[in-house]
Amino acid sequence: MTSPSAPPPQPPPHSSSPFTPAFSPPPPPPSSHMPSTSSSAPPSPSTSSFSWNSLLRFLAFSPTPKPLNLSLFLFMLLHSSPPPDSRSFSFILKAYAHLFSFRLGSQNHSYILKLGFSSDTFIANSLMHFYITFGLLQLARMLFDDMPNRTQVSWNVMIDGYSITGDYNTTLYVLREMQLQFFMPDVYTVQSLLSASGGLGALSIGIWAHAFLIKRLDSRARIDIMVNNSLVDLYARCGSLSMARQVFEGMPERDVASWNTMILRLASHGRIKECFFAFNVMVKEDNLRPNSITLVALLSACNHGGLVKEGLQYFHLFTDQFGIEARLEHFGCLVNLLARAGLVDEAIDCVQRMPCKPDAVIWRSLLDACWKRRTQVEISESVAFKALESDAEEGDSGVYVLLSKVYASANRWNEVGLVRKLMAEEGIKKEPGCSSLEINGIVHEFVAGDTSHPKSEEIYKKLEEVEKRISVVGYEIDPMEAPLIAGRDEVKRDCLRLHSERLAMAFGLMNMSFGTPMRILKNLRVCGDCHNVTKLISVVYDVEIILRDRLRFHYFKDGSCSCMDYW
Repeated sequence: MTSPSAPPPQPPPHSSSPFTPAFSPPPPPPSSHMPSTSSSAPPSPSTSSFSWNSLLRFLAFSPTPKPLNLSLFLFMLLHSSPPPDSRSFSFILKAYAHLFSFRLGSQNHSYILKLGFSSDTFIANSLMHFYITFGLLQLARMLFDDMPNRTQVSWNVMIDGYSITGDYNTTLYVLREMQLQFFMPDVYTVQSLLSASGGLGALSIGIWAHAFLIKRLDSRARIDIMVNNSLVDLYARCGSLSMARQVFEGMPERDVASWNTMILRLASHGRIKECFFAFNVMVKEDNLRPNSITLVALLSACNHGGLVKEGLQYFHLFTDQFGIEARLEHFGCLVNLLARAGLVDEAIDCVQRMPCKPDAVIWRSLLDACWKRRTQVEISESVAFKALESDAEEGDSGVYVLLSKVYASANRWNEVGLVRKLMAEEGIKKEPGCSSLEINGIVHEFVAGDTSHPKSEEIYKKLEEVEKRISVVGYEIDPMEAPLIAGRDEVKRDCLRLHSERLAMAFGLMNMSFGTPMRILKNLRVCGDCHNVTKLISVVYDVEIILRDRLRFHYFKDGSCSCMDYW
């Protein structure tokens, strides 16, 4: 594998965005242009400050750090001689981030400003990490932009911040900016890049990052467990399960996280039996003890396969034999498993007997099952109100959409109209569907009803052609998939045909060579009508379509889907 040539650093004005950062370092600049890193080195501590910092480090990174102990010690340190240095505040900020104590950490920021440490690169890096821990990326970016001198750590913290918050596009552009400033990516940079590539479903960028890892970094990085876990996750999330397996099987050492990643991704691809086999190998051959994440992965596999009996067996196995305490996420998986299998009464009973308070996700999964199973409207309304109460601050549109589907399935159109009116009054808008498709290293993004693409006219002409061809083989609109759209079926058809994945598929049919799988990433669950359309497109155009929605992968080929219409 070879590194690609670097694209221009700025994206074009339309929705097609190049995400192909150059991994080969640029030629060395004149020495006068090299960024200074002198301020990044902490001042040489005296014996006294070293002793203070050693004790502070012990308090900060003890198994059970106490905020009061840290605060009292910092107070003593501030009134000591010599005064605290950059390492003192670095340790304390990491501790407060670990304790998730925003108030105490922000107070320490005030101390830092008062003592004149605001321009210290070492402390600024720690502050950026602290604010990113609390999701305050804008504050971290302000600190980053104001830094007089940046180090490799500074860039890595900022890149990782965008990656962990899901802003994958910015992750790649900041990486490109870093390289233009003559900083060489290291193993931490590559890990963030792998995460961003997996989030975008950009397989070619991930392959280039893997190639850079092999060619540019030392052998220790190539055998690092965390790096290889990231590679397994990348390839699986991009729809290349064979490459994920190749990396996984070639790992010189695997830990519980490695197996959890593999089992979870196998589940998302619908490889249920392989999940069970992997779990048995993990426990019996590798002699690794599973943890709570392993249980989530196995329950997720049972969920995708509708295997209620197996799911209950694993739930009791982990709680009884492995001593795993069932938490909210485990009960959420269990409730979803029962509800999607049509056991709505059992799912409601499980919610009522839960030792923890159910969240909005659990109530939404119940509501979704009520709609699909045409449960009594009164039960659906009760569940919907519970979901809205649990998610009052979020104003989630998903509950309203599901409730509309419940009313529409019962032909109660007045209530459908009332739901639409309530959404308008509350200022709640349905989350727009967004789909992306990577072609030749460029990720093309489409929003539902999008006309911003420079080839929009050709795309819509292609859509008309597609609709004519699939109609010949029996396509009929499912009006139930457009519950918030008033009017006749023709109006609903016009709405459904503008769904983002259909635009992406039309563009793919126009530009991809025959025999190349079409890989599409969607931010929402694929609707039933689009699922049916995609099956028909796969047989009419003889194309394999790999679609990753919010919950799982769908492999469309020869008119059928790997999910067996259970999703």
